[in-house]
Amino acid sequence: MTNPSSNGPRPEAGSLADKSSGALAGAAVGDALGGAAEGNSPEAIQERYGGFITGIVPPFLADWRNARPIAPYHKGDGHITDDTLMTHALVDVYAQVRDHLDAYAIAEHLVPMLIEERRWIPELETDALLLHRIFLAEKWLVARIHYGHVDPREAGVGNIVNCGAAMYAAPIGIANAADPGAAYMEAIDVAGAHQSSYGREAAGVFAAAVAEAMRPGASMTSVIDAAVDVAHDGTRDAIQAVADAASGLTDWRGSLATLRAAVEPFDTVGPNYRSPAADARRPSRTKSIEELPVALGMTLVARGDYTESVLGAINYGRDSDSIATMAGAITGALGGLAAVREEWVESVAAASRTDIVTPGVTMAEVATEIWKRDAGRVRDRADARSAFR
Repeated sequence: MTNPSSNGPRPEAGSLADKSSGALAGAAVGDALGGAAEGNSPEAIQERYGGFITGIVPPFLADWRNARPIAPYHKGDGHITDDTLMTHALVDVYAQVRDHLDAYAIAEHLVPMLIEERRWIPELETDALLLHRIFLAEKWLVARIHYGHVDPREAGVGNIVNCGAAMYAAPIGIANAADPGAAYMEAIDVAGAHQSSYGREAAGVFAAAVAEAMRPGASMTSVIDAAVDVAHDGTRDAIQAVADAASGLTDWRGSLATLRAAVEPFDTVGPNYRSPAADARRPSRTKSIEELPVALGMTLVARGDYTESVLGAINYGRDSDSIATMAGAITGALGGLAAVREEWVESVAAASRTDIVTPGVTMAEVATEIWKRDAGRVRDRADARSAFR
């Protein structure tokens, strides 16, 4: 068995497993590097670290255990956060079901994982239930589905509208590689157990972006086109606004304020991330989560380069771990595992005591099985329709 502090064998370059591992390892590295900066402004980040973050850094506040009592997590030092923990949990659900997922699969498989299975939690530095690490909007899954017995398809209604369902939707994009529309629909169904409104929409659009990025020959232009094509309402408008702003930019170092200004009209959190506005995170048809449009904007500014996309996302601050998770998944899928710096992959795996490569290999195996099932379903449907006169 693979040592949990190391990564499994590297898949063949250009293979489905390579692009899948690039997506999930890329997401995990972005998450781990971005965790230290979360909740802070670009100016505060540069003051704390003596300039832009360029790799793994220690926590923003040295006394991380007591800095925020509601969230006593060891962010930084290469530790993956709940973004990756939830992504890996969803991979495990796919590995159990070995077919497309829906909101009921979340109720039947993911929710029990959250409350019954102990796992290594890097930010807690101990084995614990995932429930003890996930934050309030993710705990909603357990409260509504396990304790409230709410219909899983509607359980996300009433939750804080945020990026919680989107941050772990990359495996859905892999399961539907090269089919953004199908990825969007599956993610919308899955996310119904967790989110509503533009939080649910973001999960669908992010999954679609990953599905397009998984397509051989895909580019950042085709990824943006796929995202805009499936998106609705404020999410679509926010992506388009940020993409328009990013089109004239060439370096994230001078672009952070421009991208923030482009997404700000659609963001409900407000200028002070630690003190959200009174109407923050409420359902709306005109608003969008900030993380996905900014992640897409960073990838455009960086022309699809993994390293530059993720560093831009990290130094943007605010919800930097989730922004870097999304940017890392998309550019990792585009370039495959080789696009992700090997020293970061190895360092994050060692610091987090977590294999961050094998989940991508697992998703590729499951995706292949799903596609065979899909092909059989298409043949069966065609045979049935051929019987009509």
